Order: sequence, then structure tokens, then C-alpha cells
Amino acid sequence: MLSNKPYYLFLSGNLLNQMTISMGTIDKSTTFVKKSMNTITPATELNHRLTRFKQNMTHDYGDWQMVVVFGKINLLYFTGTMQEGMLVIEREGESVLWVRRSIERARLESAFARIEPMDSYKTAASHYPVLPQTVYIEAELIPLAMLERFTKYFPFSNIRSADKQIAKTRSVKSVWELEFVRQSGILHAHVLENVVPQLLTEGMSETELATALYAEMVGNGHMGAARFAMFDTEMILGHVAFGESALYPTSFNGPGGNYGMGAALPTLGSRHRKLKGGDLVFIDVAFAVNGYHTDKTMTYCFKAKPTQHVMDEHLFCVEIQDKIAGMLVPGAIPSEIYKTITENLPKGFEQNFMGFGKRSVKFLGHGIGLTVDETPVIAKGFDEPLDENMVIALEPKKGIEGIGMVGIENTFIVTPVGGECITGHHRGLLFIE
Repeated sequence: MLSNKPYYLFLSGNLLNQMTISMGTIDKSTTFVKKSMNTITPATELNHRLTRFKQNMTHDYGDWQMVVVFGKINLLYFTGTMQEGMLVIEREGESVLWVRRSIERARLESAFARIEPMDSYKTAASHYPVLPQTVYIEAELIPLAMLERFTKYFPFSNIRSADKQIAKTRSVKSVWELEFVRQSGILHAHVLENVVPQLLTEGMSETELATALYAEMVGNGHMGAARFAMFDTEMILGHVAFGESALYPTSFNGPGGNYGMGAALPTLGSRHRKLKGGDLVFIDVAFAVNGYHTDKTMTYCFKAKPTQHVMDEHLFCVEIQDKIAGMLVPGAIPSEIYKTITENLPKGFEQNFMGFGKRSVKFLGHGIGLTVDETPVIAKGFDEPLDENMVIALEPKKGIEGIGMVGIENTFIVTPVGGECITGHHRGLLFIE
């Protein structure tokens, strides 16, 4: 761990001391102000989220009566706590957070209006003697066995999905949420642009870099986890890869790859791939403050300048990022942005763009918030217009055989004048002597 850091996001109980910033940079002249921010989600914030969600449900399902939320990330969003239990949202009645464990913690850290203990679904069911015919749930998330245990005591006739409506509600961030997103972006940029160059040492393994990087991230304010909505997706840190390792096949739905620890843990980094002069270092990791993520990729040239070909391919990816960022305005259609970019690539550039070989992904960016992978996605099929204060990570990248992965990723807020980058402005291919 580096000892001379004036960059910490200091935590004290539930208070965050905010940093004064200028153009998203941090340096030794930065001063700290005693402007506190409570990490407990305010009741007004929770009420606003619930109201918007109900409006989205009414727009799509005019006759809906009840939604039940089980997923802990969605419980955090709607109630401010991540306990084992369920949130019952009624169209007309009072919404209730039913908690199996821990009711004490839920009441300590949540400003939600009504929190009740629940020994089992049977306990909660006694409070709902009359049920509507249809219940809406997180169909993408709930296992069949769990659903069967629930419907044993809540015998609905029909079960439908509320996933799209929840995702739409979460996609537009409030001013309160954006404060944490911005803090994450500032700290994220600092770690990847200022700290990583001090960590790179010839002969170190990918795993050694990954563990050192993780310690630095947590020491600089990262909450310690990167969360994904994708089914059964596990990610400790992200992709940390030297050279050709970044081109290795991976089941993760992203353009980069890595050897990982092996079949049992195809992430974090290889113990055997060691850093040597001339390597291109590829780091694609998420950072999060109070649950809110940013996503950023940086590339580093270790002890050798890149060839002109590598530089040209990389810089064109950066140009693509900048062009998309300019399109991130309210009303823009993600699928049209994707089409505009992909149909106007120079001849031949599409080969190994957004991946390597046959493993190219079919998107250019993705929404981000309480999970790294949220809506909207800059891809085909995403035809609903962007809204102001959506947060989107853009990641144009390209694999180069025998070299590794070039390109960039930064996180942007949708504004009336285009995407506002909140994760720094370095163009990548940072040279390390």
C-alpha cells in the first residue's frame, strides 16, 4: 500500500467527507471539506424511486396490483438495505419490507417507511387475505424452488415479469445517486492513472498485480465488490492481463479476456504469466462507492514504446469513444448510435473489433449503477431514447494478434450537451519506463 495518499475518501460511521475537485483530477493541493454525506438512502429518495417504479408499471401494465421484490440489489435500491426477505409493493396499499434476517440491521440502516419481521412466507401471507390474480416478480432472478416456496403461501394464478420496469426505473440516476457515481469516478481515475504505474514491476505475475491493485482500490475508497446482474456471474476485480493474455477466451460477455487462475476461477489473473519488457498491460476493472459503480479500462506500455500500428488502432478506438460520447444526449436512440458507429468503420477495422477472432461482443457500451451491467446498452434492439442522468460506460476495444487488447473504457453521464466523462481523461497506452 502506498503511504503518502492525500486522496482518500474518508469514512466515519455513516458520513462521507467529500473532496473538492477540479476537472475530475486529484493532486496534493487537494483540500478536504467537512461537508458530510449520509450514506443512508433518504426517505424522500426511496419514495421517489417507488413512485417512478409504480408509474412505469402502470404505463406497461395498466391493471397491475402487486409486485414482490426478492433480489438484494433491488431491495437495496427500493429500501436502502440488503436483508433476506421481500418487498411487497401494492398499487394502492402500503408497501412493506418483510425481513427474515436481520430485522435489527434493516431498521438501523433503512429509512423505508414500513419494515416488518417475517419468520417465513407463511407469516407474511397472513397479512394478505385477499390476493390479486397476478403477481409481478424478478423473473430473470428468482429460482424455481424459491418461487415454489413463495407460492405455497401466496397462491397467485399468474406470474409475470417486472424486470424491465425495475431496470428502467434504476437506469435514470437521481442527484443523490450521481454524487456517489462521481466520487467513484474520481477515485477510479486516480487509482488507474496514478497508482497502477507505481505497482508495475518486471517479473511480477498477473495475480500479484491484481491483488496489489485490489488492496489499493479498497484503500482508496472502493467498497470491495463488483456486482453484476448477469446470471451466475462472479467477478472479484475484473480483467488484469499482460500481452496475449487479454485475447484468451472467456465466458464473460466483454471484449477482453484473461487466463485467470484456471478453470475453477477464470478471473483475477494468472500466477504464471509474468510481466516483461515490451508487454502491453490491460486493466479493465470496476470501482464502487456506496454501491454505485464506474467502469474504466486503461492500457500501459511496459518498458517499450508501442509500434505505430498498435498506436493507430488504439487511438481510433479512443476516437470512437469520443464520437459516441458526443451522442449521449437525451432523446438519442442507443440502437441508432450503435448502427452509426458500426456501419461507418474503416474497411478491415471491424476484424477483431470489440473482441478477438469470433468472440467479438455485440455492443459498444452499457448502463452502469448498482450493478456493472445495467440498461440501456449501446447495441441493436435498444430502441428506447436515452434520458438525462443515465450513466453509461463506453468501451471500444480491439484485439491485436500477438500483442493483446488495445482501446479504452470510461464512464459517462448523459447530459443535454453530450456524455460527461467522470473517470478521467487519459487516452491510454500510458508508457511505463
